[in-house]
Amino acid sequence: MSETTPEGAILQRDKETWAIVPRTPMGMLSPDILERIAAVARKWNIPVIKITSGQRIALVGLREQDVEAVWADLGRDIGRATELCVHYVQACPGTAVCRLGVQDSLGLGAELEAKYVGVDFPAKIKMGVSGCPLSCGESKLRDVGVTGVKQGFNVHFGGNAGSRPRVGDQVGENLSRQEALDLVDALLTHYRVHARKRERTARFVERVGIESILAAVR
Repeated sequence: MSETTPEGAILQRDKETWAIVPRTPMGMLSPDILERIAAVARKWNIPVIKITSGQRIALVGLREQDVEAVWADLGRDIGRATELCVHYVQACPGTAVCRLGVQDSLGLGAELEAKYVGVDFPAKIKMGVSGCPLSCGESKLRDVGVTGVKQGFNVHFGGNAGSRPRVGDQVGENLSRQEALDLVDALLTHYRVHARKRERTARFVERVGIESILAAVR
């Protein structure tokens, strides 16, 4: 095995094979995407295809020498899984199809994805957008969470579902779409400047206090 990690690949438990995660924003797929993934998996004899918790598809069991060619055949962007950046924006169907949806979670999620994917942060960032208070997009357990309510959107910050779980603080209530986006931007800008390297938003909030953060962004 070479000393250089293949681009966009994660070494697996056996220390010999690799996994890759193509970007699938908000878990949205099409027949063309599914057919391409299936064709690539067959061509390269990829043994495991797994839907991840972040609404992405992981291809697991690649040989190191095949990774670059598999990416080329997929023709899709890399879904970052270890870098210090936005890993994903997950979202429920919202008003697109769900009878319980009260706000457009997919549309808002797409805006967040377009704005922040590729931006460097002190640590990895995960976002969740839900179209109603049932929070199927796991908004309260993500670094940044937005939840649709009848009056608009609520915003949460500092959530984490990891080994030290934390429910994010509600920092905005009944906001318009633009107000929610502006608040998210202010929170993430403050976090980028003041958080320590590899300090997730949950630990950042615990260290400095949510009131200190809100005082700085308002």
